[in-house]
Amino acid sequence: MPTGELVKAVDRLLEGRHGRLGAAALRAALVDLYEFWLGKGAAAAGVDLAEPGVALVAVGGLGRRELVPFSDLDLVLVHDGNPDVAKIADALWYPLWDARVGLDHAVRTPGEALKVADEDLRTAVGLLDARHIAGQPALTGRLAAAARDQWRRTARKRLPELAESAKARWQRSGEIAQSAEPDLKHGRGGLRDFGILEALALAQLTARPNEELADAKRLLLDVRTELRRELHRDRDVLSAPDAELVAAELGFGDRFTLARKLSGAGRAVSYAVDVALRSTVDDRPRSRFGRKPSRTPLADGVVLHGNEVALARDAVPARDPGLLLRVAAASARSGRPIAHGTLRTLADSAPELREPWPVEAREALTELLGAGEGLVDAVEALDRTGLWARLFPEWGAVRDLPPRSPVHAWTVDRHLVRTCVEAAKLTTTVARPDLLLLGALLHDIGKGREADHSQLGAAISAQVAARIGLSTSDVSVVSELVRHHLLLPHTATRRDIGEAATVARIVKTVGSDPVLLELLQALTEADSLATGPGVWTDWKAGLVATLVARCTEMMQGKGFSVPEPLEPRYRELVASAVASGRGEVLVSSAGKVATVVLAVPAGAELLAPAAGVLALHSLEVHTAVLRGHDGGRAGIFTASPKFGSLPDTTLLREQFGRAVGGALALTQKLAAKERDYFSATAVKTTPRVLWFDDETSGSHTVVLELRAADRIGLLYRVAGAFRRCAVEVRWAKVATLGGVVVDSFAIAPRDGRLDREWRQKVETEVREAAS
Repeated sequence: MPTGELVKAVDRLLEGRHGRLGAAALRAALVDLYEFWLGKGAAAAGVDLAEPGVALVAVGGLGRRELVPFSDLDLVLVHDGNPDVAKIADALWYPLWDARVGLDHAVRTPGEALKVADEDLRTAVGLLDARHIAGQPALTGRLAAAARDQWRRTARKRLPELAESAKARWQRSGEIAQSAEPDLKHGRGGLRDFGILEALALAQLTARPNEELADAKRLLLDVRTELRRELHRDRDVLSAPDAELVAAELGFGDRFTLARKLSGAGRAVSYAVDVALRSTVDDRPRSRFGRKPSRTPLADGVVLHGNEVALARDAVPARDPGLLLRVAAASARSGRPIAHGTLRTLADSAPELREPWPVEAREALTELLGAGEGLVDAVEALDRTGLWARLFPEWGAVRDLPPRSPVHAWTVDRHLVRTCVEAAKLTTTVARPDLLLLGALLHDIGKGREADHSQLGAAISAQVAARIGLSTSDVSVVSELVRHHLLLPHTATRRDIGEAATVARIVKTVGSDPVLLELLQALTEADSLATGPGVWTDWKAGLVATLVARCTEMMQGKGFSVPEPLEPRYRELVASAVASGRGEVLVSSAGKVATVVLAVPAGAELLAPAAGVLALHSLEVHTAVLRGHDGGRAGIFTASPKFGSLPDTTLLREQFGRAVGGALALTQKLAAKERDYFSATAVKTTPRVLWFDDETSGSHTVVLELRAADRIGLLYRVAGAFRRCAVEVRWAKVATLGGVVVDSFAIAPRDGRLDREWRQKVETEVREAAS
């Protein structure tokens, strides 16, 4: 068959002149047609493949019998020293080039082919698909067997290179799942990744891909086949218009149904590849004597084992309802994957969280949602194992749900997670970062139904917020945040924000609540940034900021609340400290959450030694209140151990006493602790300092509010900044919300004036301490 007839025959197949073939049948027909030409047709054209010591071998799509339209033919002309091999190659390749058939070719002896494979990873993997086309079958068999044997012997040492190559490709091509325009071949979870799974299985490093993965591969192949047939060219990125055509040909009805199926397939493949590479690529640190990797504590019941987040040896998932979220938060915060065995254990034995959730579970959720980029993989791991749906059954309605608007770059579920990632960068701009993160997670949860997604989402988010144990007022804020998440961008870009009526309408809608307004502004930015490139612009940001500023002026609200007076038992502790002239400690606990009250007599420093000693014992401060009473002061701290149990009260009292007297080197000890403790990948946020007038303490006192990322000894450092500036702390109210603190301090200068210069000095020192 002349090559001209070959091209015409391919065109007839693609055009369906004799009946349109299905995707799988079309691929089979293309394989048969090219094989016929490469065998008998080539001989008729004067190419003699019957010569001794010569074999034509197919690799790639032709080798796998998965040839899609407009794919190159990947061919290797193998020989054992035949002197005429160059003539045979020219006679074979030139007709194909003349006919404009895509060709990736090589002429090699088996030894040369194996040498190239030993040096080039792509060639090594490609030879695993080697299949005889024409010539001497024994020569093909010898090469194929040797290539597979070489791969089995060398695969393990080449796995790091394989993993790095895959990651670089994912960086370039994105991912199949949750992508509005997926790259079916090169994207994460695409056909190239399925090839990795097959290569690892052939090396006997992992099991063969299961039926779910085989179905995913068939779908990807079918979509790729129809895309190329419809476009009549070699394209693997599926755009929305092309998806409509492909969906109709494959019987999916519309592109949204197809997109959801593709997203599910891509997630199955990408998760399988992640697990396979983690289980085979051993980059865990080992000692010089080959001991097993250390187990570094990350949270209560959670450790870093090698390069994976795993359960501590004494963890009991069935009795610890918050363990699942602590594992996920540790993974997201550290950027390390959850061990597959840990996920299986949690799926089998982690209990359902009772309503309302316990405090530690709610705090772990906030920490998880505020972890930044690590959140994406942590949620994906939980979702693939059914654990995310156990926490949020409402998630099923938006899982793999494609966007209706072309400006969206992600599926709805991934957009929600990406919004949390962006919101985590803005947590220091709001007084309630926990509510911002929850609102980010749920703001589009109402999509995928016929109802208005904001209205339905408000009702769903209220149910979720109540289930996880938020107060009635906080449930209302989250619901209103979801209900009105489009209010600011729509008003700023479609209305005259210079009109008082426009501003008044916003204020009336948010109920004159400055906290809700602040949250809406941050969510607007996070939502826009997570939608796609170019959605959040300087122009849009300026309009929203101007609108919010005018609304704030109209509200004239305050951003902080004064702590309650001391309870009688705490007053007694202060009296005891005044009488004894030394620091006193009172500890009461409910489970692992403790209330630690530390009292000092007048003139003794309280905040710095109290915060330093608690940090030294790895106690995470959730709230703190400082109050004065009858010549002394008390600090009431709510705290829990990051891991292990509460410290001994006697030791705590002894160290606090030494710290108050200046005999404990807290600065050096805390610096060493922070240096030695596992360095997690924290979200980069800029500390923010706000000033308010304090109407409760007189005109010589102001309130400084600090919003910053939490870190070991942060409160101790802030206290040190106050000491350097000769600041008197009249009262303090501290809140740790996930990975962010929102701390209010009523302060006054011990000497000097409460003027602009003094404020600037204090603000500079506090910012530096929090950075």
